[in-house]
Amino acid sequence: MPRSTKSMKVGNKASKKDSLVPFVITKDRPWDVFGHALYDDSECKYTHVSLFSGCGGFDLGFHQAGFKTVFSNDIDPDACRTYRANLGEIVEGDIRTVSLPKLKKRPDVLTAGFPCQPFSNAGSRKGIEDNRGTLFQTALDVVKELKPKAVIFENVRGLLSFKGQDGLLIQEICEQLGSLGYDVVFSLVDASRHNVAQKRLRVLIVGVEKGRALGRFSFPCPVDRDDLSLRHTILDLTPASPNQTELMQLNPQAIHIGSMVPEGGSWKSIPYDLLPDRLKRISDNIERYRWPNFYRRFHRDEIAGTITAAFKPENAGVWHPTEKRIFSVREIARIQSFPDWFLFEGKNIKSKYQQIGNAVPPRLAYEIAIQLIRALEGEDLRNSRDFLTFEQFVQTGKPLRACDRDVVFSP
Repeated sequence: MPRSTKSMKVGNKASKKDSLVPFVITKDRPWDVFGHALYDDSECKYTHVSLFSGCGGFDLGFHQAGFKTVFSNDIDPDACRTYRANLGEIVEGDIRTVSLPKLKKRPDVLTAGFPCQPFSNAGSRKGIEDNRGTLFQTALDVVKELKPKAVIFENVRGLLSFKGQDGLLIQEICEQLGSLGYDVVFSLVDASRHNVAQKRLRVLIVGVEKGRALGRFSFPCPVDRDDLSLRHTILDLTPASPNQTELMQLNPQAIHIGSMVPEGGSWKSIPYDLLPDRLKRISDNIERYRWPNFYRRFHRDEIAGTITAAFKPENAGVWHPTEKRIFSVREIARIQSFPDWFLFEGKNIKSKYQQIGNAVPPRLAYEIAIQLIRALEGEDLRNSRDFLTFEQFVQTGKPLRACDRDVVFSP
């Protein structure tokens, strides 16, 4: 539902001057669809409840697509500060203890990017043994109470293979959504195939209530763009750009090693005699260490890798392609598709990196929101599309790939 003119507001305060100036949306760059400020709530036809909102990646994408967020929540004070500065009010606190809103009407959609660390190879991988690993059940409990017309859950790829108490955890989630009356479909999505300048694989589970003149959801078709490289994403930034001068401080050895890596290379590009002893030991027995690719510096003509909350300079490709430093806060914000007017706040720079790394890329959220509107309007997006049943997904015994068909769950 792209629109060519909008009234806009800055943060959560309406701007009379902005409301009189039409803004023409362009799609030249991933974040251009978000304009120069937040669109006014009066322009939003649909309603949205947001759980585990973080700094607001999901919410920004959905709002600019036409959804008014009527309730949002997160436990992180710094993420809430950023959210308030850009998007409006948010309920701060543990979703297991906060009071849910009393809404006059059922919300059109509920989104929840419940914590991914319990299921991530880069996190604890403890699953439901981790205190955060049961928060998907809390999200399902909120779905039961608020009865949204549609539900969207987001998590890491590891969720697809994680075992719950009675089989795969994703099956348990889909079964519960199915028992609540939702038609459920999930997919492994690569954000770089959906207008985001980052190779980021995430599982998205979408449930649309059966009946009530609603359609059936299918994920938007992937697109190929040749302008998502770091050259097109960050190299035009200047020190005057918001959050651009904010860099996380590294230890001297990390800076020294990173500075020796050429553009497009990694620690393997450094001459052996210049490696520290630890990396020499890994190099001497590289198969045992599973061929790690430490200190990756993506070339300016490559698409960036996944921006993570941990933002570890050794394990993630966070080095600037042409300068001897890591990415700035604004650079990773652009890689995540946040517009430059979206400002990040927090007690320190590390917190800002974490907020951005934890966020759903707002442009990906926008693409999903536009597709969801079609289903809410009654369109059958699965008609004539090929898809996998959950049984076929399990029987293949192979990991789901981003290029695979949607998986439709039938109870």
